[in-house]
Amino acid sequence: MTAVLLSQMWDGAGDHMGRGWWWLMGIGWLVLLGLVVVLIVILVRHFTQINPTRGPAAEAVLAERFARGEIDEDEFRRRREALRV
Repeated sequence: MTAVLLSQMWDGAGDHMGRGWWWLMGIGWLVLLGLVVVLIVILVRHFTQINPTRGPAAEAVLAERFARGEIDEDEFRRRREALRV
């Protein structure tokens, strides 16, 4: 009985996949796993992205412009406060 069962399992006679289709299911699982990884990477990048128009980098550019004399002190303070809001 065990030999018959094992031979059916080996030949693929007892499953719904038929003979030789087991590899397609394996590829399907790999594709699904790849999609999950891509989704996680996209979500992590989306939620950890720093807004390039605000924050310390924008304040540094503003300070440089003030130091070069391109803007006066009142404009510097006004824009700095706008960046911090």
